[in-house]
Amino acid sequence: MTQKILIISGSPSLSSRLYGPVQYLQGRLAEEGLVGELLHIVELPPADLVTANFAGVEIREALRKVEEADAIVFASPVYKASYSGVLKTFLDLIPQEGLRDKPVLPIFVGGTIAHLLSIDYSLKPVLNALAARNILGGVYSVDREIERRPEGGYILSAETQSRLERSLSELKLELARRKSVPAELPGVRA
Repeated sequence: MTQKILIISGSPSLSSRLYGPVQYLQGRLAEEGLVGELLHIVELPPADLVTANFAGVEIREALRKVEEADAIVFASPVYKASYSGVLKTFLDLIPQEGLRDKPVLPIFVGGTIAHLLSIDYSLKPVLNALAARNILGGVYSVDREIERRPEGGYILSAETQSRLERSLSELKLELARRKSVPAELPGVRA
């Protein structure tokens, strides 16, 4: 059975440089025979996000995708030294144990290297509160490392590509390890 990786974008803009690393990762996942589905939080009904309307059809569907994913990538631009408010509205909807037994890979893009630790100080505590116990190293890129191509798409710096490749290798190893763990162990997904 093919393993599913859910990529959750917390960008309020569908043209953000964040999509450079996201598209690169999607392409590499496909090359590795993994399913990488992209969820744009900004396309969910804003009123349902802000009011935490768990009964909303699109919200229920998005949360089902989180539940069924074998691993999750949280991608966000960095604003005010933290992840986006768009991502926060969705994280607030994930059940308290919603990330248990799932490897999680953070990908952040910021305007300056000064926010390098934003993954560690802003996102990881929230992921831990949602029972994520296997948070992979993550990738932080400065937006100048991601060039928009006039014809569409992005060119990533060699350093950004290298960090994404290391994170992808780490994710693949974790997925392979989880696949080999016997299903009868309590709390462990095979």
